Amino acid sequence: MRTLISTAFVSLDGVVEGPGGEPGYRNSGWTFKDIEFDPAAFEIKGREQQEAGAMLLGRTSYQAFSPVWPEMAEFAEYKVMPKYVVSTTLTESDLVTNWGETTILRSLDDVAALKQTEGGPIIVHGSASLNRSLSDAGLIDRYHLLVFPLLLGAGKRLFSTTDKDTQKLKLVESESYSNGLQKNVFDVIH
Repeated sequence: MRTLISTAFVSLDGVVEGPGGEPGYRNSGWTFKDIEFDPAAFEIKGREQQEAGAMLLGRTSYQAFSPVWPEMAEFAEYKVMPKYVVSTTLTESDLVTNWGETTILRSLDDVAALKQTEGGPIIVHGSASLNRSLSDAGLIDRYHLLVFPLLLGAGKRLFSTTDKDTQKLKLVESESYSNGLQKNVFDVIH
């Protein structure tokens, strides 16, 4: 069984929307504003590319990343990695042709089936709505969180407000950095 890892830049109050400057959110680009860059805090991002066997995205994140990431040197390992997009509306003709093999999944059942296949961990970038659905369905096995010392108020959250049973987590890696960022890696206890 493959491990499903949710990786996110998250504000202290749980917002994940627009960290890199995506349009449409008032605090867009919040990971770059007023926070001194510390390369040590982002070591986990390179490690994710080395360890992952596939990438899973929601439609919105796929449409934001696919025009840009294929040509970015810092995401070179992702270019050749199999990608899966969860969408009920995308068609094969909507997929870019310069980002390697991409498969459209139509449901969380398809994601659960993907987890049963052979291969390395599956990494989920962005995809706030998909992350909430995956978490609520008990499909996420690990969280890689870079927590920024910001309170953003409104915005898409990483976790849903669904009334559900407690999900227990085990902290397996953490570090604090001089710029106030915190790395927290949690395993979900199933």
